[in-house]
Formats: sequence, structure tokens, C-alpha cells
Amino acid sequence: MNSLPERTSVTRRRLRLAVSGLLLLAVAACASTPPIPSSNLQAAQQAISNAERVDAASLAAVDLDEARNKLSSAQRAVEEKKMIVAERLADESRATAELAAARSTVAKANTVNTEMKRSNATLVEEMQRKTGDSR
Repeated sequence: MNSLPERTSVTRRRLRLAVSGLLLLAVAACASTPPIPSSNLQAAQQAISNAERVDAASLAAVDLDEARNKLSSAQRAVEEKKMIVAERLADESRATAELAAARSTVAKANTVNTEMKRSNATLVEEMQRKTGDSR
């Protein structure tokens, strides 16, 4: 017959194995589904809003549409529980929206620059007319 100390030792080993197994399962369950990339999605939405504020819809429409499409794809990936894909798409959406905003800002700056050159040329012509200079 088994003595009490031997049974206790066997029981303790089984308990340690069971606890170790449960801990391993708990860690694996937590690691299997990455968290929802909500901050990435919010950053992408904010970047799109910023791009819309600087009139990217008319000055960088292709980039802004691409950013919106990537954000939509990221949201679908979240619904499908593809969090890594969703995070990547949200980051791409943010970057594309920032590109759209930058292109919009550059287009506006170029327009202002062109207008200033035109105004300067007009002023030079007026000055030449009044003084009779021919440069």
C-alpha cells in the first residue's frame, strides 16, 4: 500500500502540473487575439478630418479617398478579428491622410506664390509705365 507521504507528494506534483497547464492556457488565450487597435483607428480618423479641414477633398482627392478606403478596410478587419491587419491598415490610412493634407497645403501655397508673382509683375509694369523706364 502507498503511504500517506507518497500520496501527498504525487498529489502535489499533479497539482503543480495542473496549475502550470492552466497558466499556459491562460497565457496562450491572451496572446492569441491582439487588442483592438483603437488608438490607430482614431489617429487615422483624426488625420482624415484634418485633411478635410485643409480642403484635401478638392486639392488631393485621390489620396483622401485612398485614406478613407484604408480606414474602412481597417474597420472591416477589426470586425473579422484580424487585429494585426487592422492596425497596419489604420496606420496606412493615417499616413495617406497626412499625405493628402500636405499635398493640399502645397497646392494652396503654390497658388498663393503664383498670385504673388502675378501681382509683382503687374506692379513692375505699373511702375514702368509711370516712370517711362523700360527694363
